[in-house]
Amino acid sequence: MKDMDHARIPEMRLKFRSIWISDIHLGTSGCQAEYLLDFLKHTESEHLYLVGDIIDGWALKRSWYWRQAHNDVVQKLLRKARHGTKITYIPGNHDEGARQFLGLMFGDIRIEDELIHTTADGRRLLVLHGDRFDGVVQCAKWLAIVGDRLYDFTLTLNRIFNRIRSRFGLGYWSLSQFLKYKVKSAVSFVSRFEEAVAAEAKSQGLDGVICGHIHKAEMREVDGVLYCNDGDWVESLTALVELENGELKIVHWQKLFSEQQATAARLQTKPVLPEGATA
Repeated sequence: MKDMDHARIPEMRLKFRSIWISDIHLGTSGCQAEYLLDFLKHTESEHLYLVGDIIDGWALKRSWYWRQAHNDVVQKLLRKARHGTKITYIPGNHDEGARQFLGLMFGDIRIEDELIHTTADGRRLLVLHGDRFDGVVQCAKWLAIVGDRLYDFTLTLNRIFNRIRSRFGLGYWSLSQFLKYKVKSAVSFVSRFEEAVAAEAKSQGLDGVICGHIHKAEMREVDGVLYCNDGDWVESLTALVELENGELKIVHWQKLFSEQQATAARLQTKPVLPEGATA
């Protein structure tokens, strides 16, 4: 499509009450910053929560990797905050240096360790990154760092694998995520993590919890409380969103949203939106 043709197509924005994103890992080659920019461009919300591991301090200490798209993500977030979106940044283990600024403001973005979000339908949800419930991070940080480097290697294989897939016209598929959740010990770890985080919310008398950290988008009931994980922007490209009525959904984003939107405009049909979202 020519630029002039694209300019005539009205911008489509999905409007939510709240959005949660985490584990972006800016500063790494695995970060899918372009996908995230597309998501931020096409969504609006009253609340936007950055639930940890936004900038990967661990990786940047090893070697400097910072593309223009990474800078664009930061600028886009700051711009949203200036224009009225209430943004809260909850640092994780990879950006733990930001925890020294808890309670302060970075531009128009507030930094907190954790908080309680009340949905439109009255549910009270604990929001935190979740790394303090990861025994490896807390008790053997050196092991976590070694695992992080192996994870980076897997992501490199993942990029090569997806370049080959694209040559055959196939869409994005996460090899690293597939391998991770085929390993029995990893599945057991995820289950224990979910139970521990849910138990924390239950101990505080809350209705549920929203977290990140393990790069696995999920929404289910655990021991009587709602467990939500918003996933990541390295492998799954997901966000958790709250609709205006308080309903929560996981959104799986694709960079092709703009092209789908353009096709819908040409065909005079409506693009496929997440159920309950407004445009």
